[in-house]
Amino acid sequence: MRVKKGITKSRRHRKVVASAKGYRWGRSKIFSLAKNAVAKAGQHAYVSRRQKKRDFRQLWILRISAALREEGKNYSTFVKKLSDKKIVLNRKVLSNLAAVDREVFRKIVAEVFA
Repeated sequence: MRVKKGITKSRRHRKVVASAKGYRWGRSKIFSLAKNAVAKAGQHAYVSRRQKKRDFRQLWILRISAALREEGKNYSTFVKKLSDKKIVLNRKVLSNLAAVDREVFRKIVAEVFA
């Protein structure tokens, strides 16, 4: 007697089709189309998890640069002087200070360029 994988196959299919919920047309209902759509979505998710890190760093640098321009300073010289003075603040923290607490950011800038 041959094995047809009835329950196993239907569970696997159900899981893939459930993952494709919200996709358009047959990709949300037909297993063969859903399988490809879910695989492609996984590839996009993998790439985007790495892209997100780049995007946030870019945003932080942009915010810091904009705040420094208001002070009449330059981002590249600011970062160089930060490292020269051995002040260890990452871009995320500096960006948050520039956006939320401008006075503290100004004090840091004054300390760096002093």
